[in-house]
Amino acid sequence: MEINFYKYEGTGNDFVMIDNRQETFPKNNIKLIAHLCDRRFGIGGDGLILLENDKNTDFKMVYYNSDGNPSSMCGNGGRCLVAFAKKLQIIQNETTFIATDGLHYATISDDGTVSLQMKDVNTIKVTPEYVFLDTGSPHHVQLVDDLKNLDIKEKGAAIRYGDLYGKAGSNVNFVKQKGTDSFAVRTYERGVEDETLSCGTGATAVAIAMKVLGKTQSNSIHLNVEGGELEVSFTFLDGRFTNVFLKGPATFVFEGKIAV
Repeated sequence: MEINFYKYEGTGNDFVMIDNRQETFPKNNIKLIAHLCDRRFGIGGDGLILLENDKNTDFKMVYYNSDGNPSSMCGNGGRCLVAFAKKLQIIQNETTFIATDGLHYATISDDGTVSLQMKDVNTIKVTPEYVFLDTGSPHHVQLVDDLKNLDIKEKGAAIRYGDLYGKAGSNVNFVKQKGTDSFAVRTYERGVEDETLSCGTGATAVAIAMKVLGKTQSNSIHLNVEGGELEVSFTFLDGRFTNVFLKGPATFVFEGKIAV
């Protein structure tokens, strides 16, 4: 079997993209998906994304973690999929598509910057140690003093597999404030089970959490992630976050064929 694939990255968060509009990809083959995402024996990626037909929108997003299992929403993956859809000439400069967490609207500029509308957020757990919220995927957000030297894999795994979140676990974001509207973020992602260079739903969660904690008065937050820069904007009214947009680059890396 030979598979045509495309590789995209969004601030270092990289994905194997496959056009599955003909429904030929074996979607239940967890071992195959994990193999394709393997950085030594496969193509390599933080996840694999299928672009499929949808009768009510431009396309459907089906996302898998690098361990081969289906997962919740991926913000950077969604942005990269918009760029992929444009490359396939399915869309031009704006789109609506369906993902596991519902309908998404997005625009793409000529320089490849994608602005993706995320889900509304109105349920946020705030404790003295951390904030927990769902931005399409569950996220633990925690401020730290020494972000640079923190062992993200060790600390993140301890929280992800700890008593707080049970068997399902959570993504874990560690944050340090850089300015009045800017924050540095490092993220441990479940499914990857390690630090990734960027996490879109994580950056979105951090922006909202910092607003809730009163760390910023801005409704447009700049996130410095390990793989680059992202921006999250929103409308905040009566404790509810709407018009949430994740903005950043989505870059085509290469395409090819792999025999499996």
